[in-house]
Amino acid sequence: MKDEWGRTIDYMRISITDRCNLRCRYCMPDGVKSVPRWEILALEEIEAAAVCAAGLGVRFLKVTGGEPLVRRDCCSLVERLKKIPGIEKVTLTTNGVLLKEYMDRLLQAGIDGINVSLDTLDPEQYRQITGRDCLDEVLEAIGRAASLGIPVKINAVSLDLGDENWQALVKLGKELPVDVRFIEMMPIGHGKGFPSVDHRELFEKMHAVYPDMEPDSRRHGYGPAVYWRIPGFKGSVGFISAMHGKFCADCNRIRLTSQGYLKTCLCYEDGVDLRAILREGKNRPAGEMHYLWPAGMSPADPALQRRLREAMEAAVSRKPKAHCFERPQDITEGADMIAIGG
Repeated sequence: MKDEWGRTIDYMRISITDRCNLRCRYCMPDGVKSVPRWEILALEEIEAAAVCAAGLGVRFLKVTGGEPLVRRDCCSLVERLKKIPGIEKVTLTTNGVLLKEYMDRLLQAGIDGINVSLDTLDPEQYRQITGRDCLDEVLEAIGRAASLGIPVKINAVSLDLGDENWQALVKLGKELPVDVRFIEMMPIGHGKGFPSVDHRELFEKMHAVYPDMEPDSRRHGYGPAVYWRIPGFKGSVGFISAMHGKFCADCNRIRLTSQGYLKTCLCYEDGVDLRAILREGKNRPAGEMHYLWPAGMSPADPALQRRLREAMEAAVSRKPKAHCFERPQDITEGADMIAIGG
C-alpha cells in the first residue's frame, strides 16, 4: 500500500486501551479520564481492522496502549494477530510493570519483540515521573526477557534529567543484549509542557564519552530509529528524532486508536472512524459495559472487509507529506497521547 507521496505503508500501531497503571507526567498525569469501556474496540474489531490492513500490505504490527497489559485479553490478541495471513511481526510496547507476569503467555502467543518504556534508572526520578515505585519490577522483567532471547528495546523519552541519566541508560546495553533508544518529546498532549533534549546535542555528548561509536546499519525494527554501535556493548543505541531529525519522507506507518480511529499522522486529527464501520447498525444494549461482537460473524467477513478497505485506502491516500511539529500553531491534533496510542 502506497500513499500519494510514494511511501510504502507497511506498519500499523494498534492501541488496545487508553488505561494505564502508571501516571507519567507528560502522558497521563493524575486526573486524566479514560473513556467508557463500550467505546474501546473488542478483540474481533481489532482483528478485523488488522485483517484489512494486512490485505493492503501492512506486514508489521505494534500493540500499544495506554498500557496494553492492563487489558486482560492482550495475549489472546497477540495470538490472533500472529495468525493473520501476511502479518510477519507482532511486537508490544509496555511500561514493563506487568511484563514479568505475562512473559510466558506472550511467548506462547508468539510475540516477536518487546519495547519497554523507561526514562530513568534513578528510583526517585522514576517515582517522580511515573507516580509509582515499580522500577525494580521493570528492570527484573527486562533482564528476564533478554535472557529468554526476546528482542528487547528500551524506549527513553529524552527528558532533561542530567547527563548521569542518559549515561546510566546507555550502559544497560553494555551488559544486556538490548537496544536503548532515545526519543525526542513531541508537542502532543501533555508533552507540550516538557521541552525535549535536542538529539544533536545529546549525540555530541555521547560521542564525547564514546568516541569509537560507529553507525549500525543492521535492521533493528520497522520504525524511524537511527542506530549506533559502541565497541564492547551487547546492544545498540538508537535515536528517534522527530523534532531535529525529521524522518517524514520515510514514514511507513499508520495508527489505530483504542476507539477505532485510524490516524495517518500524529500531528493532525485527520483519519477515518473505523469503529463506525465495524458497528454499523448496531446499538448498545441497556446496561452493557463492553461491546459484544455479533455471534457467528467472522472478522474476515467479505462485506465488512470491503467497507473497511475502502475507508482505509481513502485515509492513506490523504496521508500528509510531513508533520508540522516545528510550527505548533499548525498542529490540529488536540488529543492526549494516551487517547491516540503510544
